[in-house]
Amino acid sequence: MAEMKKDKSKAPTPLGRVLIIAGSDSGGGAGIQADIKTVTALGGYAATAITALTIQNTLGVNGVVATPPKAVRAQMEAVLKDIGADVLKTGMLGDKLLVETIAEAFDEIARSIPRVIDPVMVATSGDVLLPQGAVDAVRRLMIPNATLVTPNAPEAEVLTGKAVDGINGQRRAADKLLNMGAKAALIKGGHVPGDVIIDVLATETGEHFFDGPRIVTKATHGTGCTLASGIATGLARGLVLIDAVALARAYLVEAITRAPGLGQGNGPVDHGWPSRDPEAFQMMFAKWRPA
Repeated sequence: MAEMKKDKSKAPTPLGRVLIIAGSDSGGGAGIQADIKTVTALGGYAATAITALTIQNTLGVNGVVATPPKAVRAQMEAVLKDIGADVLKTGMLGDKLLVETIAEAFDEIARSIPRVIDPVMVATSGDVLLPQGAVDAVRRLMIPNATLVTPNAPEAEVLTGKAVDGINGQRRAADKLLNMGAKAALIKGGHVPGDVIIDVLATETGEHFFDGPRIVTKATHGTGCTLASGIATGLARGLVLIDAVALARAYLVEAITRAPGLGQGNGPVDHGWPSRDPEAFQMMFAKWRPA
């Protein structure tokens, strides 16, 4: 009998490896940079497949240089053949062809690896990051079989066609995403008016609600990337989904609260706060440490 080749894209136990497929942010607050900082701060190992170079700062996006789709797939293959991954996390994906290329790679070389899909469409500054032609490709190819989809309210509206202006709208959008094939959907409430932010997590077994007071701040650049990467890291380290979401939210709240106040526009959060306050971080992480 021929010897079976070892599948290096899988691991018998979670090792905290997150392969991030997303664009870079020259300002360092969002995109690949935010993803790497978050994964590292939460004790994971970040690898990347960069989909685009964005020319941006806290004031806005001044340009985007797309990575050729073949090069994005080649990055994914290089990582998965050698290092492997426990979770895949997507961010800015670019045009329709790139979405199709990444989806094909998922099916052919990473079918068994859990996926956290952050459908990045618009930057905090308001700049469009996902062309309309790619939105349908995300619906058809990224939502089905996703372990988790993490849209904010405007993104959820675009993906589902459901109005998301309150908790009932969040619930309807989450149900729609489950019907589209996602295993779970987290509809974030940051864009929903109110003094309390409620994030709605819908899974195949029920709903869960996470809430907290709205923090009045300009330090909102990269919060979506940070939350999704935090969840991906929790899953990669062996946490169940609900605990991974709770951990990522707690980490993000602290990062926003401790934001350094950089830039003239929507500034970055403090991704590195655990290294400066390890005692507080250990107390937080201990609540959801895997068995």
